[in-house]
Amino acid sequence: MSKYEIKLTPRTEREAVIQKRLESATETDTLWDFRGDKAHLKVISLPIDLPVYRMANCRTYSDQQDVMAKEGLDKAYFSKGQELTTVQQTQHGILAKLAKKEASSTASSAIYGVLETEGQRDPILITSTGVVVNGNRRLSAMRELYAEDGCSPNSKYANVRCMILPPDVTPDEIDDIEANEQARAPTKLEYDWIGDAQLVRRQISKGRSPKVVAEQLRRSEADVKNLLQSIDEADLYLNEWAKKPGQYSIVSGDGEQIFGDLPKRLSGQSVPLASASRAIAWSLFDNRDKVPGRVYAYNAAFGKLAPVVLANVAEQLSLPVTSEADAEDDDDGSFAIDIAEPTGGEDYSSIIAALQAPETRDDAVDALIDASISALERDRGQRSKGAALKALVQVHAKLAGIDLTMAGISSYAAIGKQLESIRDLVGKLDDKLETLKKSPPAETEE
Repeated sequence: MSKYEIKLTPRTEREAVIQKRLESATETDTLWDFRGDKAHLKVISLPIDLPVYRMANCRTYSDQQDVMAKEGLDKAYFSKGQELTTVQQTQHGILAKLAKKEASSTASSAIYGVLETEGQRDPILITSTGVVVNGNRRLSAMRELYAEDGCSPNSKYANVRCMILPPDVTPDEIDDIEANEQARAPTKLEYDWIGDAQLVRRQISKGRSPKVVAEQLRRSEADVKNLLQSIDEADLYLNEWAKKPGQYSIVSGDGEQIFGDLPKRLSGQSVPLASASRAIAWSLFDNRDKVPGRVYAYNAAFGKLAPVVLANVAEQLSLPVTSEADAEDDDDGSFAIDIAEPTGGEDYSSIIAALQAPETRDDAVDALIDASISALERDRGQRSKGAALKALVQVHAKLAGIDLTMAGISSYAAIGKQLESIRDLVGKLDDKLETLKKSPPAETEE
């Protein structure tokens, strides 16, 4: 919990104080990538209480959304509350918490440690109205340290050095400053992936192409496009599956890898299969504590192996998976038993429902994890010793479930050919089994 209490100075008073101090200022500092060039801006010292936090801060976007969702606040709570003491206090709490985290890009100390040992090294960047554009976390840390000093006027944190933007700076230019700062290597990793995606979204919303935004952020166009798709997938999960819209803390950590993989894994899938693949990914993510290893190691289970996984789950739970051909009842006289994979165009709604419903979810998730592991092992050629028996059990279940009384007369001949082929395969398996019994292969440790 933060110790510092916000004392909001009215905008007109902030502007007056800043303007008066600018008139006698002699120190300058450089702002890079501003209006296509570098700008030399004046630096002044201001009371620690005077600057106000900028709410349109992508670094705090995830936390803001969480606060609004959990506390049932209006969606415009932050965006329209920049000049309100209560909103500034909430934003201070978010920033102070972030400031205590270790800098992820280096092994250096957290912001608090640097400020305690070295004081303020670089000025923060603010507008002529006192709104902080760059340095929100540093300001929050200084304010907390100032509070620990009893808010003494003699505290070394009683004043903050600020570089002042020109009065005619536009909101779009401020957004660009944040984007340019994000592109610089020392600060890039300080954003979580949700805030990073929001920054990209905001630049795209200005009508800029992914290519232009990629150049601005010094990334590849493919990375920018994938990030946009990833945040769309995260929103879909929070809105449609978790039923917790806006609570990005759920996906901000472990979710980066799996939601980043989803767009690539779903590429080329039909709509029904993509919906079912999402259900696989979301269920594995929800139950990652049950999944052996890291969840992202299972990305093939909701990618190329999704049809196999879904067929396996349907078998274990005795759930129907109806194909388009069955739904149309278009009998062309052929008949085939596809044991390995479904034929495409399936309706997986029964599996998705089983993974969602509270009364069936646990069993369905267990079946899904088992099916995913089996599919991955088979794909890697590392099937377990019991895999052959398990496959035969599944085949037996399929055969036992066939009701010939429902077959059309025109399909009798085709069914007979299939049964003949099955008998031939069973005979070969019998012969192979007898051979193995007489001379079993040497077993290796698994």
